[in-house]
Amino acid sequence: MNDDTVSNPATQDQFLDQFEIRVLAVLAEKEALTPDNYPLSLNTLTNGCNQLSSRDPVMAIAESTVLDVLQRLMQRKLVVEVNQAGARVAKYEHRMRVKWVLEQDKLAVLTTLMLRGIQTAGELRTRTGRLHEFGSVTEVETALQFLADKYPPLVARLAKAPGTKESRYAHLLAGEDVLEQQFVAEAFAGGSAVTQGGRQDRVAMLEDEVASLRRHVDDLTAQFAEFKRQFE
Repeated sequence: MNDDTVSNPATQDQFLDQFEIRVLAVLAEKEALTPDNYPLSLNTLTNGCNQLSSRDPVMAIAESTVLDVLQRLMQRKLVVEVNQAGARVAKYEHRMRVKWVLEQDKLAVLTTLMLRGIQTAGELRTRTGRLHEFGSVTEVETALQFLADKYPPLVARLAKAPGTKESRYAHLLAGEDVLEQQFVAEAFAGGSAVTQGGRQDRVAMLEDEVASLRRHVDDLTAQFAEFKRQFE
């Protein structure tokens, strides 16, 4: 599945689960989109996690679960609780920018991968527009390479699926095992990882192989018949 740019991102205890990834990504997204309302309250954060648009997969997370996730992320120094003067409720902000030393362009790419799964550089350029304006796909690829070159790497470039022209990228925050499962699931589900053209190509290849085997069997049958006639 992976090409040589993929390596183990970290030890198992450093990986994030799907809820932790969603909470972090929503905090980073809302920081850029709604700075006047940032940091986020628990209620606002929960609504962002369960948002129907710009999310893959769509989730339905209870507020109590989000609170548990925040506690775990705070222990890992990825989130901090902010008690603003006069505020009635606690608010929360992410620390990805500090934790991984990321400028806004790199954070925008990583956040979009966390929110929407495996994507091409072209898709990322389109979808990061409100978080950071990239002038070209090349600029996106530069940001992706920066994330892939970190130690441990935060992003991986996937091997091209049959029938596809562009490389696709994924974050490594959940570990490579989860990434492998997602890639295989997409392939069998006929998702964007494997295009219709790719499936047709594989069917055509199988048909050619079957035809070749049949010709080989026919040749062997004819040779055996000729050999048998010599003893009649």
